[in-house]
Amino acid sequence: MINPTDLHVCRDAIRHGSLSFYAASKLLPPHVRDPALALYAFCRLADDAVDLHEEKIDAVLRLRDRLDLIYAGAPRDAAADRAFAAVVEQFEIPKALPDALLEGLAWDAMERRYDTLSGVFDYSARVAAAVGAMMCVLMGVRDADALARACDLGVAMQLTNISRDVGEDARAGRIYLPLDWMHGVDLDPEAFLADPIPDVRVREMVRRLLAEANRLYFRAEAGITALPLSSRPGIFAARHVYAGIGGAIRKNGHDTISYRARTYKSQKIGWLMLSAARAGFSTIMPQSAVLHAKPLSECRFLVEAAAQARPASGRWGEGRAGALLAALAELEARDRAARLESRGA
Repeated sequence: MINPTDLHVCRDAIRHGSLSFYAASKLLPPHVRDPALALYAFCRLADDAVDLHEEKIDAVLRLRDRLDLIYAGAPRDAAADRAFAAVVEQFEIPKALPDALLEGLAWDAMERRYDTLSGVFDYSARVAAAVGAMMCVLMGVRDADALARACDLGVAMQLTNISRDVGEDARAGRIYLPLDWMHGVDLDPEAFLADPIPDVRVREMVRRLLAEANRLYFRAEAGITALPLSSRPGIFAARHVYAGIGGAIRKNGHDTISYRARTYKSQKIGWLMLSAARAGFSTIMPQSAVLHAKPLSECRFLVEAAAQARPASGRWGEGRAGALLAALAELEARDRAARLESRGA
């Protein structure tokens, strides 16, 4: 069980650092909400550790060590670590799921860019869909179809985040838009980073990305009916609150360079009420055939891990753990090279 003091710290961190999830979490039953707050607090800590620090490679390697300690049952003396360790033990969360998140953060530390939309999906699977799969586990759901739809929702949310943050990311020297989209409209990535302007080409790419997000929000809805009834309002709320950010982007003409899309408390209250109503209505609606749609190929490894299927072998070891080891090995090589270069300077 999570220590109440640790839970209070996690709740406070989410209330200030992730308003959209905090709003949606109010509709989750306590037996799901509390471990979900611990999960999100650790994920938020991990994201901030990389995003807000200059030594990003070192931050990822430190997170690797913290995660290893959590799974060894000896977490660091920090509220988020202790709380997440309690959740891992109670719900038997497969390590492949937080490992996927760590791999995505390693890609951020490498400043990786993505040539295609599939590459963006690969990234989104790690930093967002992995969290969706873990949420399913917290609800006691390990059905492959429901997990696939949870991953759809995670990817949709991340595409919304990417759409919202195009300007902020560009000013930080980051690009998450597919590079082939940029080349297709004769927009040089380096020129864009040097002078990010919300011209018609950029706004059209934002529109396209939101269209992909909306397609996945629709697919994800079919999976909500496969969740326990008590959890459906909170997941519907997450879907509507994040899709609402997309609505704010559209209202600004898909310009997310001059403006950062925001939603308001009154809107969130409306979406929470809608979500409660839709959850109740879902009990009399027939199950949609969309529930059984195949998972995104980029998310299949998450579905298999959460459903406790056996992963395939890879060059660096077993399955996705091997993929993470490969990414971390590259980070460590870069870290050593940087240290040697600084000594020789």
